[in-house]
Amino acid sequence: MPHARETAVYTHGHHESVLRSHTWRTAENSAAYLLRVLRPSMRILDIGCGPGTITAGLTALVPDGHVTGLDREPGILERARAVAEERGLANADFVTGDVHALGFPDDTFDVVHAHQVLQHVGDPVAALREIRRVTRPGGYVAVRDADYAAMTWYPEAAGLDDWLDLYRRVARANGGEPDAGRRLKAWALEAGFGDITATSGTWTYSTAEERAWWSGLWADRTVASAYAERAVEGGHTTPAELRAVAAAWREWGAREDGWFAVLHGEILCRVDAKDAQDA
Repeated sequence: MPHARETAVYTHGHHESVLRSHTWRTAENSAAYLLRVLRPSMRILDIGCGPGTITAGLTALVPDGHVTGLDREPGILERARAVAEERGLANADFVTGDVHALGFPDDTFDVVHAHQVLQHVGDPVAALREIRRVTRPGGYVAVRDADYAAMTWYPEAAGLDDWLDLYRRVARANGGEPDAGRRLKAWALEAGFGDITATSGTWTYSTAEERAWWSGLWADRTVASAYAERAVEGGHTTPAELRAVAAAWREWGAREDGWFAVLHGEILCRVDAKDAQDA
């Protein structure tokens, strides 16, 4: 049986509104802090790859290497395979797996990347140790997670305050940590990494198109996704309250002066021989 802290429920699920967000992500807009260290022949593991759009971007940058996309959900991997095929990327494969018990030998990958994963993991330190195990000495571990408490917007909207409070309560009840971004460096230190570069990055939504997209996907996610079901089933809210939050999202999205920023914490850890021995 896994340790209790290792178990967590993925808060978002894979509703269309969630995939609408995930398929927007690219290596450039979601992993820029990693790209400078990539080399054409690297072997990369992309944990929590989802529909594979970041994976595809990484794959294109290592034409003489190989990328393995890993996710817990077999169904989402079919979409990832389709993205790779559409882009003519033959140097990628996709497998199911669990970040707490990766089915690869020690020192397998030059880079292990995880985007928006540790916030949904019951024991992020154990996950980082397992990630380090499969990363070769001299390789890199790259992790990026949002920090919900640091998200900010204008104009003020009580409904969005309600959304943020509710989301953080539901995520923690599911065993995750929604404010993961600020904790990544601390978790990496606890996991035994020594060479850590900690940075931050943002997504910003301000144009009419950006506001409509961001507010629309969160309005839909609030009432129709696995998150909505878990929020109600867990006794955190009611369907009526969720509808009010969704309406607040759409109202904010219609504001010409609307602005929303998502802060992410990022860590790029170099694995040295001592790290590998201690893992």
